[in-house]
Amino acid sequence: MPNQEHFVQFINENEGILFKVSTLYTNSEVDAQDMRQEMIYQLWRSFDTFKGKSKRSTWMYRVALNTAMVQLKKKKKQGIGVEINEEQLQKTDIKDTFVDEQIIKLYQTIKKLNQVDRAIIMLYLDEKSHEEIAEIIGLSTTNVGTKIGRIKNRLKSLIVK
Repeated sequence: MPNQEHFVQFINENEGILFKVSTLYTNSEVDAQDMRQEMIYQLWRSFDTFKGKSKRSTWMYRVALNTAMVQLKKKKKQGIGVEINEEQLQKTDIKDTFVDEQIIKLYQTIKKLNQVDRAIIMLYLDEKSHEEIAEIIGLSTTNVGTKIGRIKNRLKSLIVK
């Protein structure tokens, strides 16, 4: 059983990862909260099995992304459609509305990508190296670089529309 204090400290230090992944793979705050809870549960279950071959944050991304993808597959099997809550997308905490509108548009556009591409661009925007992205996603470093270029082009074309 993991040391509870150490686990809570780890979650608090890296909660931004869970927030980013859950936000990109859900369409409402309630679903995002549910997904974060599931991610924390999965991290707790496997906390003692972490072997230290990568950084803990890399491992956390991997667990969070796998959890998100499993949850999406479950929803697809159940046939439950999730509608985008436009009110949530319009909420702002940033005073600069122009920047806020750009961020909202970027997230809306990223959500149009497939699951793997969403994960790659999220990690890229989080300034992860190609090597670390490759390790998290399970692709070669060269393939990650190629995919990032293609994803950027796809996002540009989607945003222009």
